[in-house]
Amino acid sequence: MSASGTEDGGNLLERLRSQGTVRLGIAGEIPFGYIDKNGEFTGEAPEIAKVIFKRLGVPKVQPVPTEFGSLIPGLRSQQFDVVSAGMYINPERCAQVIFSDPDYRMRDAFIVRKGNPKNLHNYEDIFKKKAKMATGTAYAEIGYAEDAGIKQSDMLILPDQLAGLLAVEQGRADVFAGTTVTVHNVVKQRNSQRAEATEPFQAYVDGKPDIGAGGFAFRPEETKLRDAFNVELHKMKKSGELLRIVRPFGFTEEEMTDLTAKELCS
Repeated sequence: MSASGTEDGGNLLERLRSQGTVRLGIAGEIPFGYIDKNGEFTGEAPEIAKVIFKRLGVPKVQPVPTEFGSLIPGLRSQQFDVVSAGMYINPERCAQVIFSDPDYRMRDAFIVRKGNPKNLHNYEDIFKKKAKMATGTAYAEIGYAEDAGIKQSDMLILPDQLAGLLAVEQGRADVFAGTTVTVHNVVKQRNSQRAEATEPFQAYVDGKPDIGAGGFAFRPEETKLRDAFNVELHKMKKSGELLRIVRPFGFTEEEMTDLTAKELCS
């Protein structure tokens, strides 16, 4: 299959319409994009994608699960058509792919032992109290912690938030850092008796708030598809439909945003 023309914004949308199917790259992360226990493809990003692609004339979505770190290389090598994994939009990623405007903005939270005995509410607390921190593979939280003075070699890097909850329950870590929706979801789903989720807080890098806002990624030449996707996304934001779709995954009014990919890329 030849690469689509770069001059005219690409022809992927026309190809997808004629195939009737779009392949979505996901990283198996609850609540962003995953296969549930019934084998159904779901999550915050896939549910938005199902609605938007249907409106764009592409009725079927097909999941292509991969590691989070392989999402951008997989997109660029045409293993799937769009990254649908709630991926944070940042300048480094914007150099490799183009993004839709973000569909959510996220703050961080921790999983700690019941009662939060070490009183950990942000990364500076972890550093000051020399608490043992765990987080997920390739999570943005690694960078936030390093900015507060915590060495990556001192962190426990785990596959996902469930492993993080278990590490805290078993005492292998004092704290697991993740997005507020991710950590609140796992504590609630597991009905943990030994751990709890902290209140959300804003992470900082170089003294400035680091905006964790996620969107859909497209190959750089496919601007037509990205622009058509954005048009539908904006309508859903305006009507409140977006919040209705993502609410079952733990998202609230707090996570809704009017930021643009352009702002986040610069």
